[in-house]
Amino acid sequence: MSLEWIISIVENNWQMFLRGAYFTLLISIISTIIGALIGFFIGIMHTIKVRKKGVKFYSLKFINFILTCYVEFFRGTPMIVQAMVVFYGLDIAFGIDMHFITAGILVVSLNTGAYMAEIVRGGIVSIDQGQYEAASAIGMNHVQIMLHVVLPQVARNILPATGNQLIMNIKDTAVLNVIGVTELFFQTKSIAGNNFRYFESFFIACVLYFIMTFTASRILLYIEKRLDGPDAYQKKQKEAV
Repeated sequence: MSLEWIISIVENNWQMFLRGAYFTLLISIISTIIGALIGFFIGIMHTIKVRKKGVKFYSLKFINFILTCYVEFFRGTPMIVQAMVVFYGLDIAFGIDMHFITAGILVVSLNTGAYMAEIVRGGIVSIDQGQYEAASAIGMNHVQIMLHVVLPQVARNILPATGNQLIMNIKDTAVLNVIGVTELFFQTKSIAGNNFRYFESFFIACVLYFIMTFTASRILLYIEKRLDGPDAYQKKQKEAV
């Protein structure tokens, strides 16, 4: 009977399931990209070194303090609470009437940025100090060193963590249903409320979530392998060492 219900629910509600999956992917992908950019900015700011005196040092220290507060706040509070604060709080406090999709992207982006900041910082710190010294020796400033030497390596090193964050975002967008975002969980809840077949409806949603996360992980794994280069190239590198 459950199989018959599953087939019937898919036949009658496939458009709603696809609509929910579309918004889930849309919010997750855009938010992961924006969050990664935020993370790179904060990671770079946290690793800038200046002399411990003067206006530049204290200005940088103040900026890093604000960025640290942002990171700790968004890492230390649940996303569902952040969604309520952003969507309803901004409207009540400042009169900012934000569309629920925009609010969803903003919340997930800020949350992702807080986690990516520490990932990027760790990636930058992991780069051998000799590369900084060599780049400085040929006259490169901090910005040039970051753009041409450090960040390309960091981007490759943190790709698995970034992919993991994307997969987490695909699943965590379910909490955005509290502000009316019509993602997959919201649509499934509506479908189950209409037919009172909760097991079958959410089983379909479970399969769709798995398809999305599994596909994302396979694509990212393929990108990682492409960035690593062919096996023959890696073998020659090891032989040269």
